Amino acid sequence: MKAEAVVPQPGAAADLSEKSPAGGTRKKGRKRRRKRRRPVYAPGMGPHHATAAAPAPVVLAETPVVELPRAVEPARMNGRAPVYGALDLGTNNCRLLVATPRDHGFRVVDAFSRIVRLGEGIGASGRLAESAMFRAIEALKVCSAKLAERDVARARLIATEACRTAANGAEFVERVRTETGLTLEIVSRETEARLAVAGCASLIDPTANGVILFDIGGGSSELVWIDLTPDPGGRRRRMSDKIRTWMSLPVGVVNVSERHGGRHVTGELFETMVGEVAEMLAAFPDAEGLDLAVAAGGVHMLGTSGTVTTLAGVHLGLPRYDRRRVDGTWLSGEQVATLVATLVAMDYDARVGNPCIGSERADLVLAGCAILEAIRRRWPCERLRVADRGLREGVLVELMVEDGVWRAGARRAGDRPRA
Repeated sequence: MKAEAVVPQPGAAADLSEKSPAGGTRKKGRKRRRKRRRPVYAPGMGPHHATAAAPAPVVLAETPVVELPRAVEPARMNGRAPVYGALDLGTNNCRLLVATPRDHGFRVVDAFSRIVRLGEGIGASGRLAESAMFRAIEALKVCSAKLAERDVARARLIATEACRTAANGAEFVERVRTETGLTLEIVSRETEARLAVAGCASLIDPTANGVILFDIGGGSSELVWIDLTPDPGGRRRRMSDKIRTWMSLPVGVVNVSERHGGRHVTGELFETMVGEVAEMLAAFPDAEGLDLAVAAGGVHMLGTSGTVTTLAGVHLGLPRYDRRRVDGTWLSGEQVATLVATLVAMDYDARVGNPCIGSERADLVLAGCAILEAIRRRWPCERLRVADRGLREGVLVELMVEDGVWRAGARRAGDRPRA
């Protein structure tokens, strides 16, 4: 059965609507200087908007982000749990997750991940390169076969920054449909941030006063402030209602490493990369409010990206990367600082030789560390939790919630669910 691509609900983010990648034409033989992309802010926020003393929470939602039910059993279709798929085609990676709902979440039945570097060279040309598109399509063919093999009932297939910004992004999406049978959906940065929150919500410390969630991607990085201070009325709120504000930075491991170099990075060059990101963070909406929250204590960071999972793997001294040991790992601020300094001191060959970095990440990991270090220096939280989960998990949660596969009041496993 072919996967069903979900059509996003229209009109949910008018203030953050993005121009279609195919919206403009470019004359051949004529060089045009590309404008430097700037951060994207939550509606009504940013450097040109006055911020109120106590801004209302900003909800990132086209559809509600719902916390998983607690005492429920998945509804079944034709005697078996339905199978769902989530695909994330980013600037650097192509990832697929196939899962079935369970009592308090879902069970992964298949997964796929491959570094394709779809956004390679896009900063200079503004277009997806032929070689990059070929690599991505080859990976997507594998994903298409897995979706068919697992008899996936419903899937959402997402493309992010590379396809958003490339002049030929829409053409590439059509080529993917023709060659693989998959229909990709180019999502906004707002949707990307919301899905990251949905996918990582279960790793948030419930006793914390707040969380700085960041997702360092290949071409962009999303930063979300989740305010967990108790509601005055004592009522429970969904995680989406706890989002205070957010920001999308036009920097990721691929474009930063291409701009500054990723193989041979001196301490001075690393500080230059950190400084570039730090300038963008100065315009974070309600930055002073977040400063006060961090200074008061009780705020922890939650990172979902290859950068932080790599750091955790190195910290644990793993002979090979192991998601089960990395996901949910806590690192202190001092441990993160030591890990970053260790990687900066390594030469390229040493990074290649580390089993948790390898040749595919050796030229990208320091760019990611620079983005992380800029965030940490701006808001020095004492704890960082590492998430080897994110957008794909958020997609699965939302699809399952929409379909009502978690049925309240059902009997325990082994019993027949109520009609």
